[in-house]
Amino acid sequence: MHWHQNDINEVVSSLGSSLGGLSSEEASRRLDEYGPNELNEKKRRTPLDMFLDQFKDFMIIVLIIAAIISGIIGEVSDTIAIVVIIVLNAVIGFVQEYRAEKAMAALKKMAAPSAVVIRDGNSSNIPASELVPGDIVLVEAGRVIPADMRLMETAQLKVEEAALTGESMPVEKHTNVLHERDLPVGDRKNSAYNGTFVTYGRGKGIVVATGMETELGKIATMLQEEEEVKTPLQKRLANFGQWLAIAVLVICAVIFLIGVFRGEPPLLMLLTAISLAVAAIPEALPAVVTISLAFGARKLVRQNALIRKLPAVETLGSVTYICSDKTGTLTMNKMTVEEFYVDGRLIKGKKPAFGNTLLRETSSPAHTFMAAMAISNDAHTGHDGCIIGDPTEVALYNAAAGNNFDKSALEKDLPRVAEIPFDSDRKCMTTFHRCSSEEGDFISITKGAIEVLTEKSNAILTSEGVKPLDMDELHRLNDRMAADGLRVLCLAMRKWEELPIDISAENVETGLVVLGLVGIMDPPREEAKEAISICKTAGIKPVMITGDHPITARAIAMRLGLIEDGSKEVITGRELEKLSMEEFEENVEHIRVYARVAPEQKLKIVKGLQDRGHFVAMTGDGVNDAPALKRADIGIAMGITGTDVSKEASHMILLDDNFATIVKAVKDGRRIFDNIRKFIKYTMTSNSGEILTIFLAPFFGLPIPLLPIHILWINLVTDGLPGLALAAEPEERGIMKRPPRHPQESIFAHGLGIHMIWVGLLMGSISVFTQAWAIRMPDGHWQTMVFTVLCLSQMGHVLAIRSEKESLFKTGLFSNKPLLGAVLLTFALQMATIYIPFLQPIFKTEALSFNELIFTLAMASVVFFAVEIEKLFKRRLLAAGRSDAS
Repeated sequence: MHWHQNDINEVVSSLGSSLGGLSSEEASRRLDEYGPNELNEKKRRTPLDMFLDQFKDFMIIVLIIAAIISGIIGEVSDTIAIVVIIVLNAVIGFVQEYRAEKAMAALKKMAAPSAVVIRDGNSSNIPASELVPGDIVLVEAGRVIPADMRLMETAQLKVEEAALTGESMPVEKHTNVLHERDLPVGDRKNSAYNGTFVTYGRGKGIVVATGMETELGKIATMLQEEEEVKTPLQKRLANFGQWLAIAVLVICAVIFLIGVFRGEPPLLMLLTAISLAVAAIPEALPAVVTISLAFGARKLVRQNALIRKLPAVETLGSVTYICSDKTGTLTMNKMTVEEFYVDGRLIKGKKPAFGNTLLRETSSPAHTFMAAMAISNDAHTGHDGCIIGDPTEVALYNAAAGNNFDKSALEKDLPRVAEIPFDSDRKCMTTFHRCSSEEGDFISITKGAIEVLTEKSNAILTSEGVKPLDMDELHRLNDRMAADGLRVLCLAMRKWEELPIDISAENVETGLVVLGLVGIMDPPREEAKEAISICKTAGIKPVMITGDHPITARAIAMRLGLIEDGSKEVITGRELEKLSMEEFEENVEHIRVYARVAPEQKLKIVKGLQDRGHFVAMTGDGVNDAPALKRADIGIAMGITGTDVSKEASHMILLDDNFATIVKAVKDGRRIFDNIRKFIKYTMTSNSGEILTIFLAPFFGLPIPLLPIHILWINLVTDGLPGLALAAEPEERGIMKRPPRHPQESIFAHGLGIHMIWVGLLMGSISVFTQAWAIRMPDGHWQTMVFTVLCLSQMGHVLAIRSEKESLFKTGLFSNKPLLGAVLLTFALQMATIYIPFLQPIFKTEALSFNELIFTLAMASVVFFAVEIEKLFKRRLLAAGRSDAS
């Protein structure tokens, strides 16, 4: 039912109620029929279910199998390391999911605990959960609206609906019929909604919906139905884990069979194959991912971005669209005077806006205008020095004060003696002030909408005196200012010899003299403009979503550089409502501004972009934003203005409500993914090098070059600290000058797979060459040499891949001190296995001679220089591409 379209008597009749309310018996019957006025939750997963679900990931299953195999072959240290990593990963995942389940609890907190209801002709206070459709409810300032109601009576009733509609100012309510069928919730001013708050006045209404049928209930339903989408990293790692498990099993089976056919002992080959299988699984990967994300989250907090769900840190790097609220995020959330029109001149609202000469002349129009703006103002300075009042009044107060017109000083000469308050029907307000001028003892100042005041005025004040009003000129000026997104107010005055007895709008708001116009807006943040420019360079499309008028939205968007001319790139909520999902998806990539959009339409925007293959970051602060925040790849709640519900549904909270902070977070997300990718490049290249060393040796008539203990040691010392230290790698130069990764992009894209194969092949070839050379030398310690070459060549590799394109000699050894420390420690440990006598029998090693050590170090450095040469070619190709483009 569209209750706002019906007369109150029709509503009462349709609900089978009366103006005296329901009887207790009927209310009891309806409670059984409709159920309690509460939000229902679907069956929650238990904490145990949440914890066990963490072990269902394919990569984790592979690691569990690797841990079991390690235990069977006696490598208890490997088993313990893998188990610790698996449990740590599960605990972190569990904590994140458990916290995410709190969104419904926050929504429930908004419900009113009790309600004043009329039953059997008498008013009584009952639990709000016992309300039923047809109940007559009384509300007053300070109370929460307990259910959705069609209002029957209002006495200056104002309701704050920001949490539900996004409208920051309290809404003045009435009881009139609204004829338009599909009005957004925020425009249904004859209705009040569950969970909203009465700020002023009182009223009476009839309950039309309770529980899950209320607007709040519909949001609860959406919140529970919307599944969170998997992050890009989760998708990529799942695919990677499956690919890896199959590849490892096949390769190890082949190595086992080849060894057996060559006459190697089957038990040795079985242990070698199993050791290779364990070594080939990058068990440190979950730890590296978790640590990278945790470090990233800690860094982002210092930049005013609080990460609630850890995978969100990396997802930021994949974002292709950032859909942002306008107010407070792209703008200052502070109404500011931008322009004045006085004495035939349009003046920008900088401080001070007028020349001192003009303002010293007390008879000048500018002086009169500024004084009128100061004294006809209800804003005032609070005890803490902050300006208190309506945002528009505060803007006018600040503009006057900025031009040295102090309200409190002026009021000593021009005290206010009477007023006619603003109301939404008249669209203006009037104040009366006593003065000591010869021409009149009193003046009235009227302030309001220009279309209203021009009807009440017949003249305008100029430096040449009072002149007849040119309405057409004033309206043309109004249109020009409004086209720039300004809210235009007009100030007018009238002189009185004595205070009128009848101080009514009809009597005193006539025969006015226009003093000037003032244009106000919530101006864009300077840092937001720069951040939008960075987004464009980074291939991210910023989109603005606002409840404002399309003209204002377009003007702000053009000032921010979001759009050029703004014709086809702006769409209104009503136009969006008329489009089917298919029609919307055809146009969604061309729209940059959504104006007059209801918060619930954000969900349609998110789904439309996701269906086109985009990764979407969406900001929001109201309850109605929660389903869209949950559905978005990155839901971003506002830390200052956001509701608890929006924060609980989000992945990230902006502590300063600033768009520029999102862009900083995107930059860090890209760095984190780059570092995770570098770890995969490093560890998988190392693993392929180990596999290929054992695989290639038999083809050259050489014995198996490594023992199981060697494989597991290399795996332990090279995959551990050096790999983890890559998480601390600083971002690459130009990280925000490249497009986002394609959502469907493989983790092996951009040459990672090819690099892994050719460098792994190079490692294997160098190791086999070392074996072939050393095995022919008298007293050659070939196995220890191969063991050391393979271990140290991985250290050279990890230093070379710190940057995709830049040389290590340019980035510098000390720009990642943890990695340098890890490499030196690994080198020291490897030398210990060779030269410390009691370790030699454990690791089956022998002390190398000086010449053997020099040869081994030379062979191990080949990989480093080969990768540096590869990067040199990349840089030259990139430079050639740029010169061709220019």
